[in-house]
Amino acid sequence: MASAVSENVETWKAKLDKLLHEKNFATETLEKIEKKTGVRRLYVAIGLLAILGLYLMIGYGAQFVCNFVGFLYPAYASIKAIESHNKEDDTKWLTYWVVYAVFSLIEFFADIFLFWIPFYWFLKCCFLGYCMAPMTWNGSHTIYNRVIRPIALKYQDRIDTALDKASDAIHEVFGAGEVAEKMASEAATEAIKKQVVDSSKSD
Repeated sequence: MASAVSENVETWKAKLDKLLHEKNFATETLEKIEKKTGVRRLYVAIGLLAILGLYLMIGYGAQFVCNFVGFLYPAYASIKAIESHNKEDDTKWLTYWVVYAVFSLIEFFADIFLFWIPFYWFLKCCFLGYCMAPMTWNGSHTIYNRVIRPIALKYQDRIDTALDKASDAIHEVFGAGEVAEKMASEAATEAIKKQVVDSSKSD
């Protein structure tokens, strides 16, 4: 039992260490810390994650820190993806933002219940970390393909129809506004012309 647990721990440490040696903004920062301190980046990352987790459990402003973590790095990575010629990273971060948007929508309506979950912000931060993890089978990829994509494809026609109707209604409203504006402008012009004519007659 103990040997099996030890083997699993070592396996996960090896996987994490491999991820920490991939080239990205976070690993480059860890590399600099590793060179300056002489401490392996694996232990630096574990230490930082432990501090962050503890703060999210008992620290002040945990909600802000959690949302900051879930937004800052993905936003930076998305900018880099837009500027790169590789389309795979575009798909990866678009998938993350779709999952993030759906989760935020659910969170908004379920806020009254989520408030009672112990260490909610810590759990949410772990979830977002899983969704943005630099691996092909991360949370956003799994959730999108197993949950969001099947539902979206099932109701795609209805959604498109509803969006088209909404777009037509908006165009009708703005079109009516433009017609009214044009009529008002013409009426004002006619009134000015009439006033000028009346003035010239009286003179």
